[in-house]
Amino acid sequence: MDAKLAEKIAGALEQAGIDFMSYLPESRLSQILPIMRKDGRFKLAPSASETDAVSIAVGATLGGRRAACYMESTGVYVSCYQLLVVALHLRVPVLLLVSHLGGFDDQRNSFLYSLPGRRLIPQFMALGIEYKVLADGQDLEANVSNAVRTMNALREPVALVFTGEFTV
Repeated sequence: MDAKLAEKIAGALEQAGIDFMSYLPESRLSQILPIMRKDGRFKLAPSASETDAVSIAVGATLGGRRAACYMESTGVYVSCYQLLVVALHLRVPVLLLVSHLGGFDDQRNSFLYSLPGRRLIPQFMALGIEYKVLADGQDLEANVSNAVRTMNALREPVALVFTGEFTV
């Protein structure tokens, strides 16, 4: 991903009030991590699995933070139990930042990710999680702001799915 686009994502998150992010490092959006790490307004919490990352983000939200959880698309499958039983059941707003590995517009797609990538959107639909797919940085700030407003109104997780120029 282009460095300017990574800066734009971090800026949009800060502008929308996100001050905490749990994550499992991955390759598509990882350029945002050093930017957020340098910015004292963000608290970052790396995890060993997406299940832990979701639980950490939920705990941070319950503790008064405005939390995001960053993972790749395969992590949605891994974290389904926490998303359903913890985040959705307890009605905890968390912004999910999901890189769409294996999606149609994934610029580094391969047979390893194409099958789970095709199933990501149906997975969100099955869980009842609102989502928006972003293929470029146009209106990024508005999309992040809208997602945060929606997650707070619903008191549930909401996902931004990054593909296209975010996956270069």
